[in-house]
Amino acid sequence: MNTRGRPPEFDRDAAVLAAARLFWRRGYSGTSTRDLTSAIGVSTSSLYSAFGSKAGLFEEAVSFYARRYTIICEKALAAQSIRIAIDVLLRESIIEITQPADSHPGCLITSAVMAEGPATRKARGDILAMLIRNERLLRARIRRAIDEGEILGGTDAEVVTGFVQTIWQGVSAQSNRGVGRDELLRIADFSQRAMWSTYTR
Repeated sequence: MNTRGRPPEFDRDAAVLAAARLFWRRGYSGTSTRDLTSAIGVSTSSLYSAFGSKAGLFEEAVSFYARRYTIICEKALAAQSIRIAIDVLLRESIIEITQPADSHPGCLITSAVMAEGPATRKARGDILAMLIRNERLLRARIRRAIDEGEILGGTDAEVVTGFVQTIWQGVSAQSNRGVGRDELLRIADFSQRAMWSTYTR
């Protein structure tokens, strides 16, 4: 494998994580190539050799975080109870976006969707595809819960899905503002109690 321009100690995962935190904190447009090379500890030529471009690194950083949320979604929806499934989905997402190791609070996924410009188009498309897929899985799980009697018959699965998605997006947006983990968990708990008091016996 040709590694010209890349130092032997280059750690791709660590580089992607460092870049993700920069993009998270400053946004795509506010992060310069110099910022990235300084954070990663490589030369400009090494960065371009590894990722092709700043946009390529952004895409990989966003994909890195997207995989974490996909794992959370799949784990949550595998739960036998719909109550547990949604609780796990919200709680683990909140824990993910409030990691103490991350100096900047919030959700890179939410920030990436808001990024504009042709350079970020592919990353935005990939994220939207992931969100649509996760929403489809959630909707199917909610429909199953209605069919099995966990949720009141006649309940509109689209409405419940939309409600859960709104909570998820809301806590993500709040975390970007710096709202802490404990408060976000209380918001998730309150929202779930309100939802289940409406849609279950």
